[in-house]
Amino acid sequence: MLNMQPYQDPTYFVLLAIGLLPIMVGLLYGRRFRVYETIISFLFLLLTFGGVKWQQGVALIGYIIFELLLIYGYLAYRKRKNASWIFNLTVILSILPLVIVKIAPVMNNGRESIIGFLGISYLTFKAVGMIMEIRDGIIKEVGLSEVVHFLLFFPTISSGPIDRYRRFLGDYKKVPARDKYLALLDKAMWYIFLGFVYKFLLAYLFGVVMLPKISALALAHGGWSWWVIAYMYTYSMDLFFDFAGYSLFAVGISYIMGIQTPMNFNKPFIAKNIKDFWNRWHMTLSFWFRDYIYMRLVFFMMKKKLLKSRIAIANVGYLTLFLIMGFWHGVTWYYIVYGLYHAVAINLCDMWLRFKKRHKEKIPHNKFTEALAIFITFNVVCFSFLIFSGFLNTLFFA
Repeated sequence: MLNMQPYQDPTYFVLLAIGLLPIMVGLLYGRRFRVYETIISFLFLLLTFGGVKWQQGVALIGYIIFELLLIYGYLAYRKRKNASWIFNLTVILSILPLVIVKIAPVMNNGRESIIGFLGISYLTFKAVGMIMEIRDGIIKEVGLSEVVHFLLFFPTISSGPIDRYRRFLGDYKKVPARDKYLALLDKAMWYIFLGFVYKFLLAYLFGVVMLPKISALALAHGGWSWWVIAYMYTYSMDLFFDFAGYSLFAVGISYIMGIQTPMNFNKPFIAKNIKDFWNRWHMTLSFWFRDYIYMRLVFFMMKKKLLKSRIAIANVGYLTLFLIMGFWHGVTWYYIVYGLYHAVAINLCDMWLRFKKRHKEKIPHNKFTEALAIFITFNVVCFSFLIFSGFLNTLFFA
């Protein structure tokens, strides 16, 4: 059986065009062919998780059943007295498969867990988000077919963007007006074209053509050198164009299906500070961490009066948030340091913004200072990507 990773092979795009054509025609004429969409989704999931990756497919099926049981179980028991322990247990159980997958290579000599599959992180974020919104009373009922479509929405299943259940359901349950759908198609074609430029031209240039040569030169010189700096910038560009290209494909295909999946990137390299950067980079992930971890942790610390200072609470919140984000990427020292690095950077940024607010009449603000802020932020971010790449581990410890 043919096996393809999403958005990696020209044949995949040809099959997409063929499979999506009836959906486009239906939406143009005011109809959503739900049965056909289900069949197409199943076929593309089979294309991704079938063939040589059949074990991942089995793991995906088991995972979906497990998460559905948790979602429906919590939905049934959430109104009982003293149900907070049920909520906590449900969240822990919901993230448990992801935790096992992340720590398995460390505990098992580099071998992957048999319950792992492509996209398990993003499905977990969706499921946990649903459980938390059920607890908050935002989600009051869950339809089986709707939640399965939400979790297994094939354009975004492998690497996001991370949608929210209610927002997805709002699009899925209705058919956009013809003029609105034509506007969505126009945007979709532009995003797909831009995705090709990003992923198959620019990411290829930086990641396939340039990066191996620069890496070899940096290793040949040993230790710190200008080639390490060149590697830092080249890797950063490769990382952005590859991931942003994938995200543009996912959003473009979603738009064709009448689902307005949120954007993942918004010109992150023109950010004026590190907080601005995280409002532009991998936005659906950073907003998920903000809403479901940072805000809830800060509220808990304020409610329990664990710290008196709001600034201290914010600092602890950021430290916890980015440490979790670091561990989520992988249990290695460079991912953890990457998380700590951003926690320190964002706390220093907060300190600077408070200082700037108190002395705004003394601190100049013009095009030069804005350009300087963008330059500094860009380099701070690129150095974090150098840490993230693991190249320093190869350079100094291999």
